[in-house]
Amino acid sequence: MHKKHRKFQERTVRTGLAVGAVCRRARRSTWVRRLGRSADRGMTTSEYAVGTIAACAFAAVLYKVVNSGPVMSAMQSMIEGALDAKF
Repeated sequence: MHKKHRKFQERTVRTGLAVGAVCRRARRSTWVRRLGRSADRGMTTSEYAVGTIAACAFAAVLYKVVNSGPVMSAMQSMIEGALDAKF
């Protein structure tokens, strides 16, 4: 048995609290500890802004590459070859 659970069971015997109440209290304290540790997870507003700008820049570069002459002709020949395929 885990050390924490043993401690809660001993407290239950001494105080007469129901075992379920002790377990709920243990889960709640674990949740509060995790919440305190994970309060810094996720992105802040400035990180969202930088991420959005980076995504837009990547989209602009991708748009320029796809609309360039060599890529357009390669895509057009690939599509024509797929449409003209003999079955």
